[in-house]
Formats: sequence, structure tokens, C-alpha cells
Amino acid sequence: MKIWHQSFTVLSDLGPYQDALKKHFARVARPDTQIDMHGMAPGTYSSNYPGSDIRHAALLHLHSMQFMQAAVMAQEQGYDAYALSTLPDPALTEIRALVDIPVVAYGESAMLTACMLGRKFGVLVFIEDFNELIENNVASYGLMSRFAGASPVGFTFNDVLKGFDDPTELIERFKVGARRLIAKGADVIIPGEAPLNVLLAHHGVTEVDGVTIMDSLGTWIKQAEMMVDLRRLCGTKTSRTGYYHRLPELNRVKEIFSFYGLDQRPPGS
Repeated sequence: MKIWHQSFTVLSDLGPYQDALKKHFARVARPDTQIDMHGMAPGTYSSNYPGSDIRHAALLHLHSMQFMQAAVMAQEQGYDAYALSTLPDPALTEIRALVDIPVVAYGESAMLTACMLGRKFGVLVFIEDFNELIENNVASYGLMSRFAGASPVGFTFNDVLKGFDDPTELIERFKVGARRLIAKGADVIIPGEAPLNVLLAHHGVTEVDGVTIMDSLGTWIKQAEMMVDLRRLCGTKTSRTGYYHRLPELNRVKEIFSFYGLDQRPPGS
């Protein structure tokens, strides 16, 4: 099967992270699964990087249009699944209402899986004010009774990128943040964002004081594979009734993309 991976970063700008992702995908995915990596269009962050932009609701919304465009491209190019590789799950509802292939999201898949691993999950973030967005997403997924909270991890996006060279101090600081959530009742921790996740997974950080640290990217891969298998073997797929699920005409979708200039700026690779 072929999975379209969609990052919120311009991957070509982030060599160590891109390399770590490739290794992680190769380790976790099945031998017959092909994961093609895509990022945001070059130049998306000419003055800010994601950690600055996506702490603002309006800018997150504007950037999300690239995710919608990429999903349509994934379907047209014959991909079996489209996977959002970013904690805020940008435009997830809208994307599922645009394409008829399985759509899996980092945040949602991690949260759903966490409910099978413990009674309450917590989320560590390194973007200021992101706890509000995460709480809104948890509520929309119907999981508030299983949510211990979201809180800052204590370092930034740029700190994580530097940590790929020497992660020792970063991992210890992560454990301090995890223990704060554990004290609030979390028995599963979701690390956000994806760069932090892959760094922890690469260095074998799977628990803190007996509490599970999720490999959300690994979960994302396995859920994408599962959704493709369910569709192929069982005919199970997304419902297509009502306002949030009925598919629009693809030609009209492309006309609107063209009107807003999205067809002039294809996703990065």
C-alpha cells in the first residue's frame, strides 16, 4: 500500500528530522507499505517556522488549506491513505469531507489508541497556548472523560531540532514535564509534536515511572495500514451522509482551489 505522509514543516529545511523520520517509518511500517514524505510548500515559513505560526488560530487555518489540497492530490495519484503528521490535526474534518480514501491524523489516532493503553492520557506540547487547541480537539473526539490535560513540555521547537545532535538534556527535561502530567492523573503520555516524538522513539523512550510514552507516529502508521486493510478486506469506509461527510464534486473542488491560487503552490516533498 502507499501512504501519503503530510508534515507541517518544509522537510527540505530540516535534514536531521527528515532523516530520522525516514528511519522511523522504515522500522515501523510493514515491508509492503510505501510511505512517501511530503511537507509544506517551500517558502511557506519565510519569516516564521511552524512553532510561531501555528500557535495562532487564524494562521493555522490558512496553512490548513495546503493540507486539503495535498489530500486531493494524494487521492488522484493513487495513494491508499492520507496521513496528517502533526498534533493539531489541521482541517481533519474538512479533509475527510473532500476525499474518499482513509484519512488518519497524528493527534486523533494517538488519543484513540491511548484509551486502550490507560485510563487517562495527557499531552505535552512545546507551543504556547496549544493546550487550548488540544482540549478543543479532545472534546470534538468525545474523549474528555479520558483526558488528564495538556501542558507545556518546557522547551521549544528549535530546542527539539538541536536535540537530534545530543538529546541527553532534552530527554531529561521531557521527563520532568511528563511527571507533571502524571501527577495530574495521566497514565499515558502523548508527546507533541512529531519531531519530539521521533526523537524520543529513536532513543527508546517508551515510559517514564511506569507510565507509557506513546510513539504517536508508530500508531499513525499502524492505523493507516489498518484502515486500508479494513477497506480492502471488509469494505469498511467513511460514512457519506450528512453535512460533514457528503463528498462534493471534485471538479468544483478544483475550481475553488484554482480561484484561491492553491494550484499555483503544490505541496513540498
